[in-house]
Parts: sequence; structure tokens; C-alpha cells
Amino acid sequence: MRVSKWVLFLLFCLPLGLHGQDALPGYPQRDKGTKIPKQLKEPKRAGGEPIPVKVAFPRAFSGTGTNKIVDSLEVLAPVFERLRQIQGGATDDTLRVVHIGDSHVRGHIFPQTTGKRLTETFGAVSYTDMGVNGATSLTFTHPERIAAVAQLKPDLLVMSFGTNESHNKKYNANVHYHQMEELLKLIRDSLPDVPILMTTPPGSYESFRQRRRPRTYAINPRTATAVNTIHRFARNHGLVVWDMYNVVGGSQRACKNWTAAGLMRPDHVHYLPAGYTLQGDLLYEALIKAYNDYVAQ
Repeated sequence: MRVSKWVLFLLFCLPLGLHGQDALPGYPQRDKGTKIPKQLKEPKRAGGEPIPVKVAFPRAFSGTGTNKIVDSLEVLAPVFERLRQIQGGATDDTLRVVHIGDSHVRGHIFPQTTGKRLTETFGAVSYTDMGVNGATSLTFTHPERIAAVAQLKPDLLVMSFGTNESHNKKYNANVHYHQMEELLKLIRDSLPDVPILMTTPPGSYESFRQRRRPRTYAINPRTATAVNTIHRFARNHGLVVWDMYNVVGGSQRACKNWTAAGLMRPDHVHYLPAGYTLQGDLLYEALIKAYNDYVAQ
């Protein structure tokens, strides 16, 4: 049977389907105008939630100061950034804190209270204390002690001295300043970048004893001078101070507050466990307040 040429022509010209390609639209879409895409919001930083904190003073306390760490140079920013990352789960690296000092540190309760509170709050925090009875800044200016501190690779170094320096009736502010300089130089040789937080002494009495009379006690007037020297030293060397002395009442009320609350030992220099616990809680509170300020920025 012969096929017409026109039939063959029609068979070749009819569309047989376009395989492997999207079908072309039959009619052009009406222009509805160009839509401006919504700008994506920046993702929130992990962690950084403010932490509620409030430490109550004993009722016997009066004339207390604001419990605050002033860090205008942001010396503690690396510490708070690590805590922020730990809080948000962005890192599981432990923040290592080393606290060195005199007998107030050697008794463990003061530093370990702060360490316990930080660990309860953030989790991955290691807090090691290294105290020596009767220590001054000069006590730690020995290679073996500096090596022991450096071996712990601290992310934050806390230094608590001043009580024994000021307990010496021949106290000299310039000598005290140069002793702190000597210690800092050795620390910087081994730990050039570690942030350092200095604390001031909590306050103490000096004793007097006359023949055939009981021992009497008077507020140590040199403590305030030692505190001012610590502030001057920290300011000149880019360090941070937590001023416990003025937080608990300063030259007018610190010693009276500790005594009125029954928190000092009979020697009027050291403290009962409840007194050291309060000191540790106050240091924790000051750190958390500074941390909250950091994450609020």
C-alpha cells in the first residue's frame, strides 16, 4: 500500500514529546513584580545567658560596698568567652583556674568554695589552690613554685596576698610594690599571656600585750595602705583587682563586720569556716556579675 507523501510529511512534523527536558510553558507568566528576599537574622551566639546570683551578707554587717570587678581593659574577656562557650556547649575544654596566696588560701575553704560554685554553674571548670601559711608575694618568687604554677597551665591566675605584708609593723608600700613586681616578672616569663586577678586582704587586727594585762586587739591600720598599693600595682601593670576589703566594709567596717558576725578566729587574723565560705561566695558573685556584663555586650 502506497503512503502519500503528505502523510509522511505530517508524521515527521507532529511533536512526539521532548524527553529529558522540562516542558515549555504555553503562555508567559504575568510579571508580579520582583520580591525582595527577607534578610536572614544573625544566629544567636551559643550560651551567653545571664546567670542569676545574689549573696546575702550577715545581718551584723553594715557599710558594705558594691561587690564588683572593674575590668576596663577587658583582661578577663578570654576567661568569660571560654565560660560562655562552655555554657552553650560549644566546647568541652576545661577552664583551668589556679589560686595562689597566703594562709587564707592555704585553708582551702575560701578558694574551694569559689571553685565549687563555678563548677556547679558551668561544669567544665578546674579550680586549684596553692597557699602557704605566712606567705607574702615574695614567698612565691622561687623557681620551683613558679614551675608548679606553670605546669598547671592556668587560663586564669588568682593571687591573694597582702595580709602578711601589712601585718609587719615596719610595712613599706614601696617594698611591697617591688615584691609584687618581682613575682609578676617571674610569672610572665613562664605564663606571658595568662589573665591575672588580684584580690585584696579581708582585714585583720594587730595585737598588743602589756605586762600583767590581757592581750588587746586593734584594727590593723596598714591594711588600707596595702590595699591601695595592690590597686596601684594592678593599674600600672594591666591586671584586675577584686577588692574584698572594701566590699566587706573597708577601713571603717571590714574588721568590725567580721567580728560582729562572729566569723573571725580568736587570733583576729584568720577566719572560721563560715567566714571563708562567705569570702568564696563573694568572689564567685563578683565573677558572675562580670561574666553577665560580658555576655550582655
